[in-house]
Amino acid sequence: MSLDNLVGRTLEKIAPASGTIMRLLNAAKRNIVDAKITAVSAENRFDAAYKAIMQLANAALQANGYRTLTSVPGHHRTMIQALGHTVGVDNQTMVLLDALRKQRNVADYSGDLVPESAVRDCVKAAEQLLQSVTDWISANRPDLLAS
Repeated sequence: MSLDNLVGRTLEKIAPASGTIMRLLNAAKRNIVDAKITAVSAENRFDAAYKAIMQLANAALQANGYRTLTSVPGHHRTMIQALGHTVGVDNQTMVLLDALRKQRNVADYSGDLVPESAVRDCVKAAEQLLQSVTDWISANRPDLLAS
């Protein structure tokens, strides 16, 4: 399935904007830094790393000319699943990112504790995704990195 097939259902077409892309990339970088501050709880560090993943997935989607319809349930899942189309993320990575999404839901909606191993996995995944998204934009849409 192509991203165009999702327009009107879970995505909308947009004109990519350099300012938005740069703000999302910079916000993701700040959240990765915050996720490494051990003076706060594992849950807050996990949230910061997961937020970085969502910001990066959003940047990748927008760099390709799409945005999720946030009024439709499942926009986090949509952004993760789109990464294969937007920046060429492999299936194994998307499975990991989806598992982190599920972990976030459990922690947010049931109050479960987040283990340190999940925090480490989430931070590592965010760092790798930052590299993938930045590399893809640099190679395919360098105009979006100029502010």
